[in-house]
Amino acid sequence: MRILTLILALALDVIPGGDAYLKRLQQRDSILIADQIEYGFTLEGVQPGTRLALPDFSKLSNDTLTLVRAWQIDTVRTDKKTGSADIKASIVLAPFEEGNYTLPPLVALRNLNGTVDTLTFEPLEMEVKSMPVDTATFVIHDIKDQINYPITFKEVLPWILGALALIGLIILAIYLIKKHRKSVQEAESHDPPYVVALRKLDKYRGDKYWAPEKQKAFYSGVTDALKEYIDNRFGVDAPEMTTAELFDALKADKDITPEMYANLKDLFERADFVKFAKYTAPDSDNATVLPLAVNFVTTTYQTQLEEEQKSEDVL
Repeated sequence: MRILTLILALALDVIPGGDAYLKRLQQRDSILIADQIEYGFTLEGVQPGTRLALPDFSKLSNDTLTLVRAWQIDTVRTDKKTGSADIKASIVLAPFEEGNYTLPPLVALRNLNGTVDTLTFEPLEMEVKSMPVDTATFVIHDIKDQINYPITFKEVLPWILGALALIGLIILAIYLIKKHRKSVQEAESHDPPYVVALRKLDKYRGDKYWAPEKQKAFYSGVTDALKEYIDNRFGVDAPEMTTAELFDALKADKDITPEMYANLKDLFERADFVKFAKYTAPDSDNATVLPLAVNFVTTTYQTQLEEEQKSEDVL
């Protein structure tokens, strides 16, 4: 069966179609302002091929009674033997003023095999009410604060798991860094002291550490490498000594020439001024630091080798 909704207005043979129906879409006992109301009619036994033309209510829509939804036709039941159907046609209205409303009559133009007639449905009335307010007991209340619901464990669980994962990653990173440093230290411990010293001094090649803001790191790194070498080469606890104590201990060592002693002492004293007195050394002095330190290590190491070689020859 094909049913077409045509917006027409004709008056031919008038056939009473019964009463229209009114259905509240909100579950209430009464109709309130702004409630939506379904207004329509039902037809039973509509034959296949029937076409319907329904009135246009859009022009009747206003601020008092508004058309929310235009015509909608639904098939309620179909007879499989005859092919006829029961249909429901309706619109949705919404009142915005309280009072009694007489709804417009419903008219449908029916066309079946060229036979045209007009079906009319008795209009209905509806009473619209506003929300009653008891002025005798009405009390104005302050606006309530937002309700704070307690936090559940399910909400906190992802944060706990994330924090545990982050802590785990930090512990793993610390472990790997310590392991790497330990492996480097173990590798260095197997190298001769002069090799370790020259490797550390090599980090300070070039003039990038001569800038005033980097001189403290430059002089500290060079003197620390030399103190560690002196500790291993001469048996002097250089890392725990002041500059004066260190050179008092080295003064009598025959493997250190007077010129080397004076140059090395000058280097350490200049380093103290840079580290503790905020002294800025000129580039001419900075250029002598690394060659002097390397020369001290290689020269004293060669002296040690010669002494060891003499000892072996004697044996």
